[in-house]
Amino acid sequence: MNKNDFKKIQHFLHHRCMLSSEWPFSAELLLQSKQKQLVYSEPVLVFEKGIWKCVRCGNDKPSRFYDHFCHHCQTTCTYCRHCIQMGKASSCKQFLVWTGDSLHYEPKENSCQWEGELSLYQKQASNRLVEAVEQKNQSHLIWAVCGAGKTEILFPMIEKSIELGFRIGIATPRTDVVKELCPRLKYAFPTVTQASLYGGSRDTNPLAQLVLATTHQLIRYSHAFDVLVIDEVDAFPYTYDSSLQYASMRAKKPQATMIFLSATPSVKLRNTPSLTVTKIPRRFHGKPIPLPSFQWIGNWNRLLQKGTIPSKMIRWIQLHADKPRLIFFPSIRALQKCSAILSELQLDHGSVYADASNRHPVIQAFRQKRLSLLLTTTILERGVTVENLQVAVLGAEQPIFDEACLVQIAGRVGRKQEFPDGDILYWHYGITVSMLKARHHIDKMNKEGML
Repeated sequence: MNKNDFKKIQHFLHHRCMLSSEWPFSAELLLQSKQKQLVYSEPVLVFEKGIWKCVRCGNDKPSRFYDHFCHHCQTTCTYCRHCIQMGKASSCKQFLVWTGDSLHYEPKENSCQWEGELSLYQKQASNRLVEAVEQKNQSHLIWAVCGAGKTEILFPMIEKSIELGFRIGIATPRTDVVKELCPRLKYAFPTVTQASLYGGSRDTNPLAQLVLATTHQLIRYSHAFDVLVIDEVDAFPYTYDSSLQYASMRAKKPQATMIFLSATPSVKLRNTPSLTVTKIPRRFHGKPIPLPSFQWIGNWNRLLQKGTIPSKMIRWIQLHADKPRLIFFPSIRALQKCSAILSELQLDHGSVYADASNRHPVIQAFRQKRLSLLLTTTILERGVTVENLQVAVLGAEQPIFDEACLVQIAGRVGRKQEFPDGDILYWHYGITVSMLKARHHIDKMNKEGML
């Protein structure tokens, strides 16, 4: 193995976990790497006490494993269905981890070029994060209302981490959020090597010092980050998927600082032992979050099935015709029914949901004001900032719209300083406890923010 081979392997595998099927070099080079203790390998699936366990994602539920004839090993093979989207983890494959020397990042001062100013609440939270990074091995929660400016709060902490030669990971649940944050971080830290990781991304520098990724991408890391930020920690899928929590624990270094960000943290998270909490009950521009209005709209689902739209919905769309409008739906089917009817009425609009092939260009068109009416599922409940936005929810009584979801949706309104107000409307066929809790939650935070 020559020096060039060493660099190639280090560049590919440094602090990352990969399958043997993803190894891009020769089998001979893999053998040499193991012999020189640069790479450690183990079976990616292990069979213990009568059950399979996936070393990569931590899955041990029998229903999430499947047996089939494998063309690779030419026999019956088992694979993990739970993390299949990250590549097939099979019983005939190995899990590769870098065990060679770690790269060290050169400490750099004044890396942040952002020239904005933080509010009093933001400064207090930011100072706490800087202290947590300096002390190491800390866990801290920033409990901030939607629109508090969480990204900017992170800037001094990131700058301090770069000054100390630390590596930073920022994980968020949605690809759309990664795409929105990426240019902001590159603008604020132009001299820091960065990577943006999500399904299909090209900006994948394995050795980047500042890594912005979807939470699923953490599965590929091992003891990589001195500081790990979990954004929207209350959101699907992180809260509901133990494998992502398993992956985040492996992705951080043993003495790493963990930072959680959320507008609606669960009671369980808030009561975590040794977790310190900083609360930001006020938006960065000082204005309150608009309180949602409840409006009975009748059996909206039956109307959609008949090929009509509630008249109140049409009036609202026309009332705000000169402003960007976002309407949330409880299901793809309801969204598609409404979209077809709007098309018949020749009302220009776009629609997005998780599996929509044109999702990203449509969202981009909406952000750039080339599209003024957008229909969406809960895929856009977080991470969307559009000035002067008006928002409505159709079928707010449906179970998918729980308290946290409704709070996040309301938080899309009034995020810009120039347009701190806006309409947030819950159309319903019966008021639910979640709707009442969401409005109470927003009202309580607004009152705390005015103290």
